[in-house]
Amino acid sequence: MTASGAAPTAPASSVDVRRAEERFATRISWLDSKHSFSFSRHHDPANTHHGVLLVNNDDVVRPGAGFETHPHQDMEIVTWVLRGSLVHQDSTGHSGVIYPGLAQRMSAGTGILHSEKNDAWRLDGRDPHTDPVHFVQMWVLPDEQGVEPGYEQLEIGGQLLRGALVPVASGMDRYDGASAIRIRNRFATLHAARLDAGDEVTLPDAPFVHLYVPAGAVTLEGSGPLGTGDAARLTMTGGRRVTATEPTEILAWEMHTTLP
Repeated sequence: MTASGAAPTAPASSVDVRRAEERFATRISWLDSKHSFSFSRHHDPANTHHGVLLVNNDDVVRPGAGFETHPHQDMEIVTWVLRGSLVHQDSTGHSGVIYPGLAQRMSAGTGILHSEKNDAWRLDGRDPHTDPVHFVQMWVLPDEQGVEPGYEQLEIGGQLLRGALVPVASGMDRYDGASAIRIRNRFATLHAARLDAGDEVTLPDAPFVHLYVPAGAVTLEGSGPLGTGDAARLTMTGGRRVTATEPTEILAWEMHTTLP
């Protein structure tokens, strides 16, 4: 299955608000994970994706713990850290620490092994800490299967200070030269924004938009308030305004196609 082709003809306009408490949840000793879509043992055939976004997992991992080495294939995986730091290692030789304001993309392609763990040390490597790491991991299908695995990261924290939507990860030509790291899907772009109370942004005018509020609270034009963990799946709605009602971080996928 690939994410190629144009968007379906004239899909109906809709806004589907999904509340935080409606999400699937996985809770074990070291992990508190909330799943916006069907994931792992949690399956609902009516909730598998929006546009080309298949996974939107909101994870909190305790210090010194995390996901041991495991495989992925034919998926574009974007990780966005909100608090703490996350250590990444993979079978292509890439390793590093992901922290707030650093965008990271892993292209699984023909197959890749990787691990993700809470960094048990501060970024300077000296001061031990007991902080959890909070991050959102998002998966989209690539345009083409069987490509060479890849990895990219980019510091864009400074761009987020301006209170506007910033391209984080994109395969769309219109964002070439912008802040975005590249993903292998020419119909999709992830945007992020850090907003103070009263700040307003306009969502992209795309056939499919997924708005997620990992921290804070906003008002979505025409739909009302969204709080931490809430999401809205927009289809053919035009560019709706989002207004922060407290300090907030949002993630918005702009998508110009969907899965069958």
